[in-house]
Amino acid sequence: MTRRLVAMRHRLELAQAQTGMREWQIKRRERTRQLIELGGLVVKAELVDLTDDDRAMLYGAFLWMADKLRSEDGAHAAALWQRRGKRAFGTDALPRGDDPAIGAP
Repeated sequence: MTRRLVAMRHRLELAQAQTGMREWQIKRRERTRQLIELGGLVVKAELVDLTDDDRAMLYGAFLWMADKLRSEDGAHAAALWQRRGKRAFGTDALPRGDDPAIGAP
């Protein structure tokens, strides 16, 4: 009888470990998908081509955006960028350089 209980306990522990692994895998896949989608946005905006794949420049631009969003007019910039992004998604258009929503650094 005790052998049967030990075997059942081992099966239960194995099932719990596999469930925990599945949760970890699901979270990893979700994060991977998010990163791929964000990278796709960088490509869609032609930033890779425009910067000649200069990752330091891209990172600097992202840091500038983060600083802008943290500033006192960050809500205004966010609203402008969001509106412009929605419009571009709707028309599947590429950004123009003369749009005032971009703002100067």
